[in-house]
Amino acid sequence: MSINALDRLVSLLSKLPGVGKKSAGRMAYHILDADPSYAGMLAEELAGLHQAIHRCSVCGSFTESDPCPICADSSRDHSIICVVERAQDVRVIEESKEFRGLFHVLGGLIAPLEGISPGNLTIGQLMNRVRKDSVREVILAMNPTIEGDTTALYLQKVLKEFNIEVTRLASGLPVGGDLEYADRLTLSRSFRGRIKV
Repeated sequence: MSINALDRLVSLLSKLPGVGKKSAGRMAYHILDADPSYAGMLAEELAGLHQAIHRCSVCGSFTESDPCPICADSSRDHSIICVVERAQDVRVIEESKEFRGLFHVLGGLIAPLEGISPGNLTIGQLMNRVRKDSVREVILAMNPTIEGDTTALYLQKVLKEFNIEVTRLASGLPVGGDLEYADRLTLSRSFRGRIKV
């Protein structure tokens, strides 16, 4: 059986994270059912994406301007840097409206089994920022996974040479969570990160 344009589109869409073959098929049929101008606009945006958006030369997040609006914002606290794994983590934290400092995107996590070492990440650029800017705190906002913990421990070690505070986001039981369904690691972190009331 020959592969047609619809099959090729479904195949491409199914390579997106979190999109399986069925979801990709629904998306493809939605595009076909929509006005042809929608498909044209979608294709135009996708085709121009890499020309319009690039990494910020300061923090490594995706932006249309350099430096990005966050790094260029003088009303933010430039003495605090929140270190994240990926550019999309910046957006998630920004949407919470809880943090008014700057960011640094590592571009991944240390994962020796996958061949990702500290040299593959932007740790050197982070060290340069801490060295030349008046940074007083670095917040490590990695996911509580083995790779996240490994990366956080490595960063704690290399940042010891600076006279700054290194903190990590608290992790533990989610709001509305149930103790019955919490795993041992989550409970352990919850007890270690408990607060005085």
